[in-house]
Amino acid sequence: QVQLVESGGGLVQTGGSLRLSCAASGRTTNRSARAWFRQAPGKELEFVAAISGSGEGTSYADSVKGRFTISRDNTKNTVFLQMNSLKPEDTAVYYCAARFNRNAVVVTSTGYEYWGQGTQVTVSA
Repeated sequence: QVQLVESGGGLVQTGGSLRLSCAASGRTTNRSARAWFRQAPGKELEFVAAISGSGEGTSYADSVKGRFTISRDNTKNTVFLQMNSLKPEDTAVYYCAARFNRNAVVVTSTGYEYWGQGTQVTVSA
């Protein structure tokens, strides 16, 4: 099975930046699409960004487009989320997800079978 571990969360001021990382271990392939979702307390899980297995295709939620960038390293076992111009409404637990042996991105949580434990991002006003 695939294990995903997020890191890089923290507390920043409005307008600041953070870079989240998600390391994968276990049975993975370079054809596995990866995604980031987030969930604020009392709210539903929300799609943030996704990247195809090849790294050539990306998708972003309208709320983060132009501010966040998803990427993956050359071995495709780690995915990143660079978050710039952070806003208080970005405050949430951010989760990394993967769909094994599926190259194409999807924007629904049901499309992903593996999930990390989450990392907290807090943006102060």
